Amino acid sequence: MSESKKVVLGFSGGLDTTYCVKYLSEDKGYEVHSIIVNTGGFTEEELKQIEQHAYSLGVKTHTTINAVKSYYDSIIKFLIFGNVLKNNTYPLSVSAERLSQALHIAEHAKKLNADAVAHGSTGAGNDQVRFDMIFHIMIPGVEIITPIRDLKLSREAEITYLKAKGVNMNFEKSMYSINKGLWGTSVGGKETLNSKGILPEEAWPTQVTATASREVKLHFEKGELNGVDDLNFSHPSEAIQYLQSIAGTYGLGRDIHVGDTIIGIKGRVGFEAAAPMVILKAHHALEKHVLTKWQLGWKDQLAQFYGNWLHEGQILDPVMRDIEAFLTHSQENVTGDVYVQLLPYRFHVIGIESAFDLMNSKFGKYGEMNTGFTGEDVRGFSKIFGNQISIWHKVNQSS
Repeated sequence: MSESKKVVLGFSGGLDTTYCVKYLSEDKGYEVHSIIVNTGGFTEEELKQIEQHAYSLGVKTHTTINAVKSYYDSIIKFLIFGNVLKNNTYPLSVSAERLSQALHIAEHAKKLNADAVAHGSTGAGNDQVRFDMIFHIMIPGVEIITPIRDLKLSREAEITYLKAKGVNMNFEKSMYSINKGLWGTSVGGKETLNSKGILPEEAWPTQVTATASREVKLHFEKGELNGVDDLNFSHPSEAIQYLQSIAGTYGLGRDIHVGDTIIGIKGRVGFEAAAPMVILKAHHALEKHVLTKWQLGWKDQLAQFYGNWLHEGQILDPVMRDIEAFLTHSQENVTGDVYVQLLPYRFHVIGIESAFDLMNSKFGKYGEMNTGFTGEDVRGFSKIFGNQISIWHKVNQSS
């Protein structure tokens, strides 16, 4: 007998990827190697349960990748450096982690010399494009199999199939679809399917339990968060998780994102991202004190492009490395403490302390006094600075 072809399947343990295992192994005769890439959304117990579920379905091997730190190092770090919010709202919680997952799946397929790679995406969202594109670039020639998309399967059809195969799992559909990761949690439900509606309180994964005001101190070193209050962390991902455990209980970072999908349709999704939103606003506040006007201006332009291109799956475009180099260099002096007041459903950046603070009284106080220049300096500067526009008005008034 000839050996079965190998397929590497991105596996979450949910309905779609459970279907994929049975379909690929029993209907198509593939040797299935499942892999789950943890980008901060699973506990150790959940990962063990997913592994047991995979083997109960008949996979040849199952691999768990802890990608939390590499996810931060390769993607999240630059989202913080750029203060990236898609449409000024969304911190790219899911879109960023899908790219990290796709890259690890592709590397695993290379390692196993797989004949094919598979994922459980439907044909209606962004993830199918992100996964497919990464696979086309990283593992060209390897067949991409997407049973749910290609067979246009309904949830009911998947359940009927799996029951006929003797699969025993919880087929009850939750009222809300939740995807949790290091950089935030997305929440989809009936309220997000239309253009009007807000998620009810009980739909948010993290419930509000904190009521008293609390001040936190965030310490940044060259743009990276490595301290919260008096605690120092060996890796910024640990600081993010710790801050999330505090800020999440205040109900911070909740919103609805209206997005332009890669495939051209618009969609709404709820998200909660307490730590990301606090970090981005605190980091931006520190930058406004320590960077020059044009550093801030060019960062904004490049970061907007970077966020949009990342959202559309283009993490492997070399221009992204160029922008990352710029963003990294811009963080040389972004070091200091930022003080943030947390309250239920809102927070305030109180201020910063930094050795690199350009708001230094030695050079003057805004709106009060100047010490680095004289009134005569300003008088002459103002005339020269407006000279070309003055000439334009004189010429056009006389014509």
